[in-house]
Amino acid sequence: MKAVILAAGKGTRMRELTDELPKPMLRVQGKPILEHILAGILAAGIREIFIVTGWRGEVIENHFGDGKKWNARIAFGRQPVPDGTGKAPELAKAFVGDSPFLLTYGDILVPPETYPQMLRRFNEGDFTGVITVTRGEDVTKGGLNFFDEQFCLKRLVEKPSPEHLEQLRRDGWLKPGAPVWYNAGIYIFRPSLFPFTARLQKSPRGEYELTDAISAMIAAGQKLAGLEVPGRWVDVRDPETLARLEQEN
Repeated sequence: MKAVILAAGKGTRMRELTDELPKPMLRVQGKPILEHILAGILAAGIREIFIVTGWRGEVIENHFGDGKKWNARIAFGRQPVPDGTGKAPELAKAFVGDSPFLLTYGDILVPPETYPQMLRRFNEGDFTGVITVTRGEDVTKGGLNFFDEQFCLKRLVEKPSPEHLEQLRRDGWLKPGAPVWYNAGIYIFRPSLFPFTARLQKSPRGEYELTDAISAMIAAGQKLAGLEVPGRWVDVRDPETLARLEQEN
């Protein structure tokens, strides 16, 4: 198992905080966000890691180097144009080779036990991958996921509008009292992901969306296992979230 971290974005919602630093290098409790993520991945026994950089990429590359300080092998690839999460993993294609890989966005903080739980879930069956979810988030800002009785992904709806949510209720997809599963932004994939990212078209917002590739995988009969993130999930999306994390013990 290898790992790929998507850390190319500037993080415009962080305003002046990311004028000189890429968002994943902003500090939480004295360490960059990216270092917290790396520690969790390493604790799960994954030692080969590829980081996709972009805005101020040299800051990330200089901080982590070749990974020897962390007893890991770290490689980098620059995403020259910030055109979405769908194409970014392709920079790691040669690095991944024929290995399955954990894929995470570079601004998501989860309990460290999330990563070994993902590996265990992946090994429970003949899965193409694992998709993590959390509850209690505003699904109009991310992906809404639906699962079957074995908690395998049936459908993914990206950033549904309030009107779309109402339609999903009428159609029986959203049931009263049932959990509403929000895409947590951490995955495991086999390299069979790449034929689907290769065929991506830009979404209405002008980006290649990883969730479009996932939807195409489901349509092609690929089996993606679901896993709820154990405990707290944080998308470090804005200065307010960053400040709240700093105030915690």
